[in-house]
Amino acid sequence: MAKPDYYETLGVDRNADEAALKSAYRKLAMKYHPDRNPDDATAEANFKEANEAYDVLKDPDKRAAYDQYGHAAFENGGPSQGGFGFGGGGGGGGFADIFDEMFGDFGGGGRSRGGAAHGADLRYNMQISLEDAFKGRETQIRVPTAVSCDDCNGSGAAKGSHPSTCGGCQGRGKVRAQQGFFTIERTCPTCNGAGQVIEDPCGGCGGAGRVRKEKTLKVSIPAGVEDGTRIRLTGEGEAGAMGGQAGDLYIFVAVAPHRMFQRDSADLHLRVPIPMTTAAMGGSVEVPTIEGKRAKVTVPKGTQSGHQFRLRGKGMSVLRSQARGDMYIDVTVETPVNMSKRQEELLREFAGEKPAKGQTTTSPESEGFFSRVKELWDDLTD
Repeated sequence: MAKPDYYETLGVDRNADEAALKSAYRKLAMKYHPDRNPDDATAEANFKEANEAYDVLKDPDKRAAYDQYGHAAFENGGPSQGGFGFGGGGGGGGFADIFDEMFGDFGGGGRSRGGAAHGADLRYNMQISLEDAFKGRETQIRVPTAVSCDDCNGSGAAKGSHPSTCGGCQGRGKVRAQQGFFTIERTCPTCNGAGQVIEDPCGGCGGAGRVRKEKTLKVSIPAGVEDGTRIRLTGEGEAGAMGGQAGDLYIFVAVAPHRMFQRDSADLHLRVPIPMTTAAMGGSVEVPTIEGKRAKVTVPKGTQSGHQFRLRGKGMSVLRSQARGDMYIDVTVETPVNMSKRQEELLREFAGEKPAKGQTTTSPESEGFFSRVKELWDDLTD
């Protein structure tokens, strides 16, 4: 079976310049790369053809030979004897040129290309009271972490010396190895990806550039913060190895349940039991507020359990705002217990008393309920 024309394989004309060749090859390599097309024999074959075509056409000498003799130029020990690998052919470029464009830092690991390792992010769980969430709070926390070594200023090298460029990877932090058709890139074993080696390590940190220490930080909790809020302190995580960038500290705020108030976003609810007499004849009650003051609530005559009073602007602070939510008083009418004989007599007397002139009953809700029950029973017995 005849080999396809290299120009047709890349989809370019015979006068295409180096930039056009590279652009066409990049598109095909990204489209047919085996990592993007696992277990696809057709894609793998197309990928090999594109790689072979580009390896020849990117090299001026090979391209001239191909233009004059075609595929015969490379048969029987011709210029391309030895096969086509990633980045092969001695002319530079090839797949090695676009490897990082396609897949970034292969193997990652939180390390910049040829640089020191990025420090780890840290998490700190903080519990605050509802009052603290209302008014805000400034506090100090102590966090065990890795900090930059003072003796070497985080470089890992002893005073008077400096890290040197790694000879194994020339400072890249990674090395490539040819394995058949594929080129494998991995972390440099000489410098562990740092790109530098320390011949005279610091005695204070053993060459790591950081030491374990408990750090004290000042934290400002804003007014109106809600349960589950995350606060980020940039650069307050672990220091990076050998002068690498520090990670961040994330503070997760938990608002403790309150013994009296229930929070609903910026609103507060307070359950208030009131005596039966106050509910029947009216009166007033004093209730606490979240800022530690008192508020007077007027209870009208005939107030029932479940009635709700609204106190505007007496709820929680709203985050990053001057506004406040409302406070809702949820009334529960309390039935008397442990009554004296005289109190029981008065209640019996009350129960036997006829309603005032013009009124049908003193208990309209219960009267209405039992009337509906009677109607239901009558319908069932018909």
